[in-house]
Amino acid sequence: MINPSFQKLWKFTQAKSVSRWEKLGLGILVIAGIGSILRMAEWWFRAQHVGNLWLYLILSFVFWYGMARLIISWVNYLGIKKPVKPETPRGLRVAIFTTSSPGEPLSMFEKTLEACAQINYPHTTYLLDDTRDPEFRKVAEKHGAVWLELVGIPGAKAGKINAALSKTEEDFILVLDPDHIPFPNFLDEVLGFFNDPQVGYVQVSQGYYNQYRSFTALAAAEQTYTFYGPTQMGMHGYNCAVAIGANCTFRRKALETAGGHGVGLAEDLVTAIRIHAEGWKSIYHPVIVARGLVPEDFGSFCKQQLKWARGVHEVLFDEVPRLFSKLSFWQKLSYLTIGTYYLEGFTTLIYLLIPFLYFWTGLLPAQMSFLEFITYGFPVVIFSSAIYLYVQKWLCDPDTEKGIHWRGMIMKFACWPVFFLGFILSLLNKKIPYIPTAKQAVIGSISPFAKPLLIQMALFILTIGIVLYQRIGVLSDVQLLSTAEITYGMLFFALIPFLMASAAMYAVWESGRLDIASPWEKVDILNLLKTKENKEK
Repeated sequence: MINPSFQKLWKFTQAKSVSRWEKLGLGILVIAGIGSILRMAEWWFRAQHVGNLWLYLILSFVFWYGMARLIISWVNYLGIKKPVKPETPRGLRVAIFTTSSPGEPLSMFEKTLEACAQINYPHTTYLLDDTRDPEFRKVAEKHGAVWLELVGIPGAKAGKINAALSKTEEDFILVLDPDHIPFPNFLDEVLGFFNDPQVGYVQVSQGYYNQYRSFTALAAAEQTYTFYGPTQMGMHGYNCAVAIGANCTFRRKALETAGGHGVGLAEDLVTAIRIHAEGWKSIYHPVIVARGLVPEDFGSFCKQQLKWARGVHEVLFDEVPRLFSKLSFWQKLSYLTIGTYYLEGFTTLIYLLIPFLYFWTGLLPAQMSFLEFITYGFPVVIFSSAIYLYVQKWLCDPDTEKGIHWRGMIMKFACWPVFFLGFILSLLNKKIPYIPTAKQAVIGSISPFAKPLLIQMALFILTIGIVLYQRIGVLSDVQLLSTAEITYGMLFFALIPFLMASAAMYAVWESGRLDIASPWEKVDILNLLKTKENKEK
């Protein structure tokens, strides 16, 4: 019997429309939030707050880097817009490309190709295969797909897509990852937007059907909810919605003018920026018309994040400078913001080091009252939280996506060493191979990505011991009183990441105890997808 919570994931859902009054309410919150940040800035940059000058400058850079990103995200929300779905034209020539690689489970392709065959709009599905396994050809032909053997093509997934473009003629191509199971109405939801000859691609949301398999899986899904709802809707409003690696439908001419599908670790982002640079419009349609997989174990999740961190920096250092003059203002801001996202690995490291630097050396970057910091920072936290919850009006599947998303925040923190490594590899121009994300939980010894977290936790415990020893048996009453506020303030700032790392260790522990399963085997295509909601055109 199918679990009801699993079954409800297979209903067609979409973000609600945006009313004028809702945008007005959002605007009021954003103005108030920016006001709270400006108030804090006036306090932060007072001359008496400067401690060690160089440390103060570094701390100010990383702190206000975060504040700038926060303001940009709020301004992006002000552009929030849901496109009106045009009538779907008939008679278009449409292809679906999905790729297979050695080691990927054949049974997963059974489900994906079976679902592709159930898509309402006439199309041709192509399996771009380099497994050298004849069973993949049999599965493709069983479900009416065209099997294209593309062995030894450089460029991984993007290379196979470009090779397939030269062997096919369809005018519109849906790039579908093999772990995503499309709904029957997928193409009916996107093709109408191509009535506008300037539209280069149409991106829809991504949803996940294995998100309840583990702490890591649910955390990974939570990190995407706001992005695929209000964030991409805001980017759509500024014509800078980005293409994602799956569930994106391209106009062939747009791909051709951009030089084909971009090759790299962030091939989707490379493709999007090149298409935008050629003057094409992008559409983000906030609907869930497919469900796929997220990593289920800690190690696989971190490997995926490392690939993205390294790939996004490739875009920042290579593509953005080359195409900068051809992008609109909002596109420039968008790609710069996305390209610097993984700098959070560096900024988090700085935040982690500051309390330990004080406890071990006595150095202070800033002479700030902890209580004053809380006083000025609290309104920023309140308005940030209010805006975050307010924009959840526009989640693509509110019934399953609303909430605080605390797991996602924990796993984002847990990946600071991964983000930092990706940044360093980018500076050194060190390449890493394109490795498809694991489709099943990988069980083994503790992930090496957890070791920096264990070191951080051990350093905190050691430091606490030394601080307690000094305050109990070494310092005088006068010294205790004069250093109380700064000591307890620094302990507070060190405690929060310690608790975050401790929570992340649960994901590490759980990852070693997961049962290896094939989630797609629970999907009954005919019973789950052939519902009234998913058959509507």
